[in-house]
Amino acid sequence: MKDASCLLRNELLNIIKHNPGGHLDAEVRADFSTKLQAYAKTTQDRSDVIFAIGSSIYGTSVKSENKKSNEDKSKDVIIDFDYMKQFMKDVFISYGCTEERADKCSEVLIEADKRGIDSHGLGRLKPIYCDRIDKGILWADRPINILKETETTALVDGNLGLGLYIGPKCMEMAISKAKKYGLGFVACQNSTHYGIAGYYATMATKAGCIGFSGTNARPSIAPTFGVEPMLGTNPLCFGIPSDDSFPFVIDCATSVNQRGKIERYSREGIATPQGVVIDNNGIERTDTDGILRDMVAGKCALTPVGGAGDKMAGYKGYGWATVVELLSIAFQSGPSGEDVCGVDRATGKAKPMPLGHFFLAIDIEHICPLETFKKNTSALLQSLRNSKKSPNGPGRIWTAGELENDARVKRTKQGGMKVPPSLQKNMIELRDARPGLKSTYKTFSFENKVVS
Repeated sequence: MKDASCLLRNELLNIIKHNPGGHLDAEVRADFSTKLQAYAKTTQDRSDVIFAIGSSIYGTSVKSENKKSNEDKSKDVIIDFDYMKQFMKDVFISYGCTEERADKCSEVLIEADKRGIDSHGLGRLKPIYCDRIDKGILWADRPINILKETETTALVDGNLGLGLYIGPKCMEMAISKAKKYGLGFVACQNSTHYGIAGYYATMATKAGCIGFSGTNARPSIAPTFGVEPMLGTNPLCFGIPSDDSFPFVIDCATSVNQRGKIERYSREGIATPQGVVIDNNGIERTDTDGILRDMVAGKCALTPVGGAGDKMAGYKGYGWATVVELLSIAFQSGPSGEDVCGVDRATGKAKPMPLGHFFLAIDIEHICPLETFKKNTSALLQSLRNSKKSPNGPGRIWTAGELENDARVKRTKQGGMKVPPSLQKNMIELRDARPGLKSTYKTFSFENKVVS
């Protein structure tokens, strides 16, 4: 094993030595990655400079499977959904939210955790909402103003309040118009991060409507053949009622992956998959923590659905991301790109991120009976699930919304959501820092298990 390790290390060094600029060559990078993965199996020494070179230069990281990560995973705790929702609600109230606003904000977040979308639930409470309120770039108690309205449309100003409350109000307005006139469209300006887009699509399906929503975000996606972050992860989300126990809801970022998922990789201590991120030198990066640092500095970008370049049709994801950006700024005359990055590049100081959203609801009964529509929808979805499976696959075909429903069933059965040590610490920090919370949450069940 020792001889094999030395041989592999020498081969890696030769790749570096004999291929100046080889990190820009896809074949050289692939060869380096293969050998680095093999070398990693022969040594436990992750301090070797070879791994640092692989991560920062060749965009290849090796997942560390040390005892610490296993220990951290064993300290995950399961917390009841109702308890967690109440805690988040109390946190929002401590920031000055009314009980109604706090309840709605916590509902949107806990819905993400129920659906298994951990990147947009509790994990975002402190870093996205609380920290931004603390920095003075988001406000908990701002009014919502209707700037312009017709029977079927409206333009709303969120005044940089909590998008978790602004979003539901806008979709409620769109649904109300749809039930009366057949459809309703609401555009929103000066909002902030509004959580999972699927929440709004599901609001529509529950009301017997087709729902469509999207939002822009801080610049993260590079255009096809570009490396500069220009577009947000810009989710494109549709909800369609069905006869199943859950609606068809597709809520997807228009990037291969989104920042929240990379933040989750960081919490779990794992590498970012190849092809998700490209840096200013055109290198596909996998070093998760380095990626997060460089994204803030604008030194790397997410790739659109389809990946970098056009070999896997990355221009399609780029095009859809642009559609969402346009619908989020064109009606609203809203900012995009650097103007919503959240950071003053010159000073590093945090600044507001005035985002735009849009919400469309189409009432099905204005066109055909709802039950007929739902029956037709389920028939197609069931035919997709029943179609011939790949012999190399998991033996099952899913339709959009089904995985999230599976997660809800599983998590409800297990008694709630898993909360890792990093988020346990966030809860303790919020409890100890916010007025009134210490008396309500004297001791969390997990506190004696938290890793310091």
